Amino acid sequence: MRLFAAVLPPDDVARELAAEVAELRRLPGADALRWTGRPGWPRGGAADWHFTLAFYGEVDEDVVPDLSARLARAAHRTAPFALAVRGGGQFGHGRALWAGAAGEVPALRLLADRAEAAARKAGLDLGEHRRYKAHLTLARSRDTVDVRPYVEALDAFASRTWTVGELVLVRSRLPRSGVPGEQPRYEPVGRWALDGAG
Repeated sequence: MRLFAAVLPPDDVARELAAEVAELRRLPGADALRWTGRPGWPRGGAADWHFTLAFYGEVDEDVVPDLSARLARAAHRTAPFALAVRGGGQFGHGRALWAGAAGEVPALRLLADRAEAAARKAGLDLGEHRRYKAHLTLARSRDTVDVRPYVEALDAFASRTWTVGELVLVRSRLPRSGVPGEQPRYEPVGRWALDGAG
């Protein structure tokens, strides 16, 4: 299973973001980007837009119970925290356009570190540790794209603040149809409440 740990924004925040993305898609050159999310977002239980905490890649099914137990402990040790979607940026000269985070970002970073540590303790090879950068991917491109107008437009965006109350393990199913623009499908396979028990 192709898995990652994530924080999912609530539906009303996803709707706020969807309205902002609709405006971004009206900017010149928007067709050069592959936008995440789908028409009619949000759908019940979908995780199209998410803050990835740790990407695990392909995980053998027999490892998932141990990983899940360790993620449950990580969630148990982490207190709920305030977060909002705010601003944006890019990676790789426009190859990824993203929305950023505001609020208790150090708590989000701590949860990401714990989600990564859980995987390493479960025996997953995650490669070299990289400093966590909170981002929610809005669009991708195979080519270099000047996304500065999109980043500038995102500067003024801020969603309402919500309380992050759970850690979610998400399965990513990659497109197999070969249809241009088809997006991966995301399916939550585990959820654990944050309760700050130390």
